[in-house]
Amino acid sequence: MEDYDLLSNIQKKMPHLSKGQKRIANFLIEHLDKAVYLTASKLGEISGVSESTVVRFAIEMGFDGYPKLQKAIEELVRNKLTAVQRIEVTSDRIERDKNILKSVLKADAERICMTLNEIDENTFEKAVNKILSARKIYVVGGRSSAALSSFLSFYLNLMVDNVIGVNSSNVTEVFEQIYRIEECDVFIGISFPRYSQKTIKAMEYAFNKNAFTIAITDSLFSPLAKFAKNCLPAHSDMISFVDSLVAPLSVINALLVSVSVNKKDDIIKNLANLEGLWNEYQVYTSNKSKKYI
Repeated sequence: MEDYDLLSNIQKKMPHLSKGQKRIANFLIEHLDKAVYLTASKLGEISGVSESTVVRFAIEMGFDGYPKLQKAIEELVRNKLTAVQRIEVTSDRIERDKNILKSVLKADAERICMTLNEIDENTFEKAVNKILSARKIYVVGGRSSAALSSFLSFYLNLMVDNVIGVNSSNVTEVFEQIYRIEECDVFIGISFPRYSQKTIKAMEYAFNKNAFTIAITDSLFSPLAKFAKNCLPAHSDMISFVDSLVAPLSVINALLVSVSVNKKDDIIKNLANLEGLWNEYQVYTSNKSKKYI
């Protein structure tokens, strides 16, 4: 659900709400960023109403319960919060956790499960086939997603010789690297809230040049999805000011494994040659035991 739909629905239904529900509505309009991680009881306490009134308000807004309303609020604000605001709205949740290690790993596992249940296998297979048949493969990811694009580019480059990992903090330089993109090429754009404007603009350019555009992003409502011929959504979430990108990395791993299975013979030949170079130039430490004095 887009942010405009939620807020406009609140405004539209305001005259018909009960006195208690209007308190909730006003709080959400004025302090939406603070409501992201509030439980129904906590939101009711702050608004001066009962928990049941909060639940009825969620139903009145068209949701089947408070968790769905809370999810809509999160989707609304997560791309608009500054780093300082992110840590403010998540601090209460973090402080409530008795075991941060366990809770974070458990949440990441849940995001992978949700991604697995929602991602379309036919869309995934089409992405793999397009990558295998592409003349050139351009990979772009900005800000925190730069780590994901580097990982994808690194391993794709070991498998095929037509990968261009676009890496620059300057928008102009990005376009200088992709301006030759054509219809027979694949463009992979990776971005999660807060979305990188550089990646969006580059993807728009590739889309307009009729390249096959693949978006690895958080949802079909992402600004990247607008310019994607193929969208692979992967769940991410705010953890303090840090984004959880475990599920997106898992999707990227799946892409790489699928490509490697299809290019097995070529990859074996490439890796055999690379092993010789790695040994000659001592890229990796030797397994042989050494005596140190």
